[in-house]
Amino acid sequence: MEVKNPIEEARRYVANAEMVIVNANYDPELKIYTDGKYVKMAGDTLWKGCLIALDAALGIRKGKGRPSIEKYKEAAGKRDRKLLAAIVAGYDIMHLSMGYDGTKSKKICDVGFETANAIIDRCAALIPTEIYA
Repeated sequence: MEVKNPIEEARRYVANAEMVIVNANYDPELKIYTDGKYVKMAGDTLWKGCLIALDAALGIRKGKGRPSIEKYKEAAGKRDRKLLAAIVAGYDIMHLSMGYDGTKSKKICDVGFETANAIIDRCAALIPTEIYA
């Protein structure tokens, strides 16, 4: 059985979120998206992509049950403080502001995409590359 590279899979989620956000109908005059439904979908997709990378880098999902954000923060705090800061910001932006609230602000959405890429990049640096080569 072929083991998928979690970083490539996480980046695929980001690409999918980029395709979804296009449907949110951007109003350049107001600098907002007019359809929060697609912002929510993009935020959820971004966060799920981050979780794939975080699970691979931090080994969170090895136990029983669904891990909480606190488990991710605790594991990242022990391993990489910069990753911890990105997780805290990413959770607030992608999961809460975009995914839950459906913010229509393009600036916030842009920061969500930047933060997702930063989390995935940081996770990529923590995973030995020979595992998925």
